[in-house]
Amino acid sequence: MDVSLGSKGAQIMSAWMKFNVPVPPSPVPLSLTGAGALGINLSCALMLARHRHHGGSLMRAAFLSARNDVLANVAIIGAGLVTVFCPSAWPDLIVGLGIAILNGDAARQVWQAAREEHRSALASSLQPSESDSGTE
Repeated sequence: MDVSLGSKGAQIMSAWMKFNVPVPPSPVPLSLTGAGALGINLSCALMLARHRHHGGSLMRAAFLSARNDVLANVAIIGAGLVTVFCPSAWPDLIVGLGIAILNGDAARQVWQAAREEHRSALASSLQPSESDSGTE
């Protein structure tokens, strides 16, 4: 079995359990983990930002992933702060759904960029090259 497929299955199972038995997360570790990850992901996003339009679909995917991680980390910190004042699992669950939507949109953008690159490559491979003109 593919590792990422197993990971997604574990995430889906974890989300299912959280919705059925909502237990508030510990707000301090949640916020501290989000803050640590924010520092790392923000530095990655800043490094990738200047190349995001010039490296094709793979560079775009790397940038969108880093950007989404930064946004997710900010949301996770916010969920931790809300959970301090209102002990509930819902802020964490809402953030999780938001992250899933954000990542789904990024996947759509990368898919479209990759399709466009593929179409361009096909079009250029179908055009006759100068060496095919028969002027030898």
